Amino acid sequence: YPNFFEKIIPSNIRYHHNDTWHDGNGHSHLRASLQGASFNVPFSEGRLLLGTWQQIILIDFDNRSRNREIIVQIIGDKFDEK
Repeated sequence: YPNFFEKIIPSNIRYHHNDTWHDGNGHSHLRASLQGASFNVPFSEGRLLLGTWQQIILIDFDNRSRNREIIVQIIGDKFDEK
């Protein structure tokens, strides 16, 4: 992934965000907007329904360490155990 994002949104060019906030992470915001902030994964019988070659990964594009919070929300039908 790093090479892909560096090719389409280079980190070494000028971004207006950097002029305003002086934090040098304008490219990080653009990359994150392409990746998205959330996603849905179906599950059944307590297991994620991922394909053979699928996996869940987290990519943090920021250029400095920060504490992050991951929220997992389960949405579905009422589970009726019999």
